[in-house]
Amino acid sequence: MSQPAFKDPMAQEEALLVVNRLRKAFGQRLMFDIEDWCIEAGRAYVLTGANGVGKTTLLRILAGLESADVSDITFLGRPARLHPYPPELRQAVVYVHQHPVMFSTSVEKNIAYGLEARGLPKQEIAGRVGAALEWAGVTHLTDARPQNLSGGEKQRVALARAKVLEPTLLLLDEPTANLDGASREQVIALIPELVEAGTSVIMACHDRDLIALPGTLRLKLQDGQLHLRAGRRAPPTASLLLGGDRRT
Repeated sequence: MSQPAFKDPMAQEEALLVVNRLRKAFGQRLMFDIEDWCIEAGRAYVLTGANGVGKTTLLRILAGLESADVSDITFLGRPARLHPYPPELRQAVVYVHQHPVMFSTSVEKNIAYGLEARGLPKQEIAGRVGAALEWAGVTHLTDARPQNLSGGEKQRVALARAKVLEPTLLLLDEPTANLDGASREQVIALIPELVEAGTSVIMACHDRDLIALPGTLRLKLQDGQLHLRAGRRAPPTASLLLGGDRRT
């Protein structure tokens, strides 16, 4: 059952990202129309829904990769925008595709790429990359080429590449899809550590183990609306603000 939407002014003041009236249409087809959505800092969310309802599209909008109609948005309490995508969000938000793109170089170079693009000192890059390799359990793959990695190894490298950028908001599109048991468990185990470090994580997925992670809020995109679903109960200040459809 969907839980009733609620609005908590105090939670909204402390939110990472608040989006008011997010609307996306393809021609005459309205994909979704979300009235109010508030993402809490340091919180994990799973975004569920049938195939084709727009889960990936919603993540891509938040990442600045697709445009949408938005009434207003605040990021860390300050007015912002999603299009054109501002520098402060480019620094804070990282999107990881279901099939991560890897450069034709070593795993170490892949993880370091974003830091090099930001112009960080070499010594700092080396330290961050080394820590990320160890965190993701892929130190033995430092010099490996992406084409020689398994699906699970690629996902862990992609998470390490995201982690080194120290994102405030991490968007994961089906992070465990098509992974076998051991690889899937290794990826799932990394998610709580990201949240504990202060990163908000939104995962579009159908994975029941991701949905069941303690403290994770489940969102369901259905009939163009975003619903907070019943499940593991979160604190009353969990700061998910949903509007539009008030059905239970």
